[in-house]
Amino acid sequence: MSNYATVSDVQTLWRPLTAAEQSRTEALIPLICDALRQAAHDAGKDLDAMIENSASLGSVAKLVTVDVVARVLRQSTEGEAMTQESQSALGYSWSGTYAIPGGGIANAIMYNDLKRLGISRQRVGVIELWGRSKGHPSSCM
Repeated sequence: MSNYATVSDVQTLWRPLTAAEQSRTEALIPLICDALRQAAHDAGKDLDAMIENSASLGSVAKLVTVDVVARVLRQSTEGEAMTQESQSALGYSWSGTYAIPGGGIANAIMYNDLKRLGISRQRVGVIELWGRSKGHPSSCM
């Protein structure tokens, strides 16, 4: 099983990386690819087989991997991943918004990423509110 993206792909599609970011990206890419494979497995799908059967899904997997790497690299490693903070005085109030609640690689993979790969799709079901009539199977009571 190969990775869906390389460090070079991250640099080309996102931005040039520092030496520290390059080494971190080398470690992140296999983990992210395995997390995507596991998400597909949990949905009853084989992502590698899906990529082999689709001409464009390999490119989509590369883009998703680069997006997730970029999300993880944008997280601050020195403190909390805070994106917004507000404070007030006297009655004291504080609120903050985190970039990725809970942080980490697992939370960096978003539902939209899985949807783009065809792993997670909206399911449509029918709930019959009324029972069927005995004499007419197509009519409602």
